[in-house]
Amino acid sequence: MKVFVNLLSIFRIIASFAMIPILMFGLYKTAFIVFVLAALSDWFDGFFARKYNVCTKLGGVMDHIGDKLLVAITLIMLSSLMPIWFIVVPIILMIARELYISGLREFLGTQKMEMPVPKARFSMGKIKTTLQMISICAFLLLFALGNFVLSGDAGQTTVYLIALLPQIGIWGLWLSLLASVWSATQYTITFAEKLKKIK
Repeated sequence: MKVFVNLLSIFRIIASFAMIPILMFGLYKTAFIVFVLAALSDWFDGFFARKYNVCTKLGGVMDHIGDKLLVAITLIMLSSLMPIWFIVVPIILMIARELYISGLREFLGTQKMEMPVPKARFSMGKIKTTLQMISICAFLLLFALGNFVLSGDAGQTTVYLIALLPQIGIWGLWLSLLASVWSATQYTITFAEKLKKIK
């Protein structure tokens, strides 16, 4: 089971890089399917790791890397497809947040200290990731359904959904940005407390 859980994380890492050529060549339906499967693998590897008690430090690192790569790479690709300030700005700020937190972790690592991840079921970090994935799914589905509109095969329900998806995507981005700022503040407070212990 430990191998299976780690394979799910590896799949997510591979899927993250696969999103680059998939989106570059405009394979939006494929992009949506790959992203949804990768996002689901995030939930399943955590579920199985806890259920069968196979949580390891390596598995935790791979899971963390897979999550960050999947979201960051896909958001960057989407920002190139939709170069609009109210989409690009939250994406830039959220990626900057990830670099900032990584910097804090790296500094504490030099002091042989760890930056603990909040264990709460609904921590701001988890809420942020969930909102990001919902937003990304909305945008990818928008692009995928757009092909039906161009081909003239879209029904009325599809047209209504296409009108709704941009709102879900944009609101998801900005709400996830708020969650990002909130969790970054929590990490900063924790970092400041640990900094006091460094002589």
